[in-house]
Amino acid sequence: MIQMQLHDMKEMTMAGGSIPHFQNDAGHPAIDIGVKEFMCTGANPPFDHPHVFLDMGDDNEKVCPYCSTLYRYSPKLKATETQPAGCLYIDQAA
Repeated sequence: MIQMQLHDMKEMTMAGGSIPHFQNDAGHPAIDIGVKEFMCTGANPPFDHPHVFLDMGDDNEKVCPYCSTLYRYSPKLKATETQPAGCLYIDQAA
């Protein structure tokens, strides 16, 4: 029951747009980000993979299971900043 509530809370947060999405069109081996909970899209559509929620938990690194991008947490970055720059995914709504 508690696990389901936590899952529902994550879904609501993601639906509300507060979880940043990142992409790796350039094929960087690693991307530094300013959050520990995020979505990876792989690349920009139509070359994206399923948009997967990733949580670093107590760690400072997480590898995407789809595209193998290594994400590293950097407290120096804001939630929408990446190093290298340009890896924030912005949905281009129709």
